[in-house]
Amino acid sequence: MDSKFDFGAQDRARTVYIRPVALDSLPRDVQEQMPDVQTLYAVHDTDGERLALVQDRNLAFTLARQNELRPVSVH
Repeated sequence: MDSKFDFGAQDRARTVYIRPVALDSLPRDVQEQMPDVQTLYAVHDTDGERLALVQDRNLAFTLARQNELRPVSVH
């Protein structure tokens, strides 16, 4: 079983990655909008582009699924 399998670009395009983001690593204007929050959750596409930034991990997964994307947790 050493043969490679091409999963195709279509599957990769539908996958998004959910990861925690420390608030202090974000621009000051974002920090000012969320004074009582320490961690937000980012939704990234397979190229690493941030698609969304939300306050709750479950919301990040729900948002992805509602847009017919496949969320994967990244640490």
